[in-house]
Amino acid sequence: MGWDFDKRTKKIWLIVFAIVISLILFFYYQNNSIITTEISFTSKNIPQDFDGYKIVQLSDVHNTTFGNNQSVLVEKVKKAKPDVIVVTGDLIDSYTYDEEPSLILMEQLVKITPVYYVTGNHEWRTGTFHSLEGKLQNLGVRVLRNETNEISIGSATIQMIGIDDPSKLFDTEHYLTEEEIAEESIIDSMKGLEEGSFNILLSHRPELFHLYAQQDLDLVFTGHAHGGQIRIPFIGGIIAPNQGFFPKYTSGAHTLNDTTMIVNRGLGNSLFPLRVFNRPEIVVVTLESTQN
Repeated sequence: MGWDFDKRTKKIWLIVFAIVISLILFFYYQNNSIITTEISFTSKNIPQDFDGYKIVQLSDVHNTTFGNNQSVLVEKVKKAKPDVIVVTGDLIDSYTYDEEPSLILMEQLVKITPVYYVTGNHEWRTGTFHSLEGKLQNLGVRVLRNETNEISIGSATIQMIGIDDPSKLFDTEHYLTEEEIAEESIIDSMKGLEEGSFNILLSHRPELFHLYAQQDLDLVFTGHAHGGQIRIPFIGGIIAPNQGFFPKYTSGAHTLNDTTMIVNRGLGNSLFPLRVFNRPEIVVVTLESTQN
């Protein structure tokens, strides 16, 4: 009888051990195995010289490390063979501040191709962004702060617009909403742009999509939502900052009027440490021109 009891006990502990190990492996895979999402974007505004132009988007790194000196992530980016890399905010995490992993990453990325970066809310929350900005610029990162940079191939050009995350600003005379701040930033950044030129906006916030669609923007890259953190198959993300439960914009491409917004699920985590059915993501967008 005692022997049977010991045998059953050992069997139970073996099952518990197997479940624990399986869960550890599952969560490790979910949070460290990077997925590459490929999207084609077609527009009559894309110059013919930019047909096949590849944009790699990274977002929401939050101090996360992928391999020694970010080697795993860097190799994934190299494999995509980008013409440009865009980073849409939250390189660092304000709750566990450590800029070294992201600076190592950016140092490697600028060796591949030009890198454009805009801030997220976490950079401003730390209160030390200006120091980080200088370090990024010294590495050769093109920090866009409510401005436009022209990208040329031959005589053809496209416009790369980048705005600060609206969490950094407030009006000294009266309160401005984040939407009003973002709208003002976009309008100021686009002053003087030629009508009909192909333009790309880098902004951290997907919940402002209705605003982007009002501003005659062709393509917008955003992050911030972390894919909804925990994703339910066939339903989507559970919760996202500034969108609440069952948010609308957590991943993929969304189109409103003539504007398409790409939402990157991000690479790292912040307050909640785990991703579930929501692996870290690199987005690769290939431009396709319909011009003859």
